[in-house]
This record gives sequence, C-alpha cells and structure tokens, in this order.
Amino acid sequence: MAVIALPAELTMAQASRALQALLPAIAADAEPVLDASALQTLDSAAIAVLLECRRMAAEQGRVLRVEGLPEKALALARLYGVAGLLSDTATD
Repeated sequence: MAVIALPAELTMAQASRALQALLPAIAADAEPVLDASALQTLDSAAIAVLLECRRMAAEQGRVLRVEGLPEKALALARLYGVAGLLSDTATD
C-alpha cells in the first residue's frame, strides 16, 4: 500500500493533470490511499477528481481510502449531495 498525495491546489485548472497523475498510481496499487492533507485550494473539480478516482478503483475491485480530507472538501461534497459516496472512503 502506497500513499498517493494530492496536490496543494486542485481546481478546474489542475483537474485534468491531476487525474492523469492519480489514475495510473491508483491502478498500480492493490490498496490505494489518497492523502489529501496538503490540499489547501480547491473547488468542485476536486470533488469530481475524487469521485473519478473512486469510480476507477471500484471498477478494478478496489476500495479507495482518502485520508486527511479537509473540511472544505467535505462541505462541498455535502452541498452537492455526494458526501455519501466519499464517506465510505474517507478515514480522517
């Protein structure tokens, strides 16, 4: 199990690059863990990236864990009605 760090900034401008980096790392790990503790600047794209990472891991029969998810990200997930999709992967 390797811990995969999210960047400090994850907005619409970085979403595509972040996915290009995250998806292969998640695919290569049998027990993927995302460390979101460095995440400081984010928007709804960060939630979309997390959901896509979760979807891809699930397609491969894996459970994606997210550690250190900041409150702002959790608040956005609740606002958009997807907190339940992330809550089973969040372990902070």
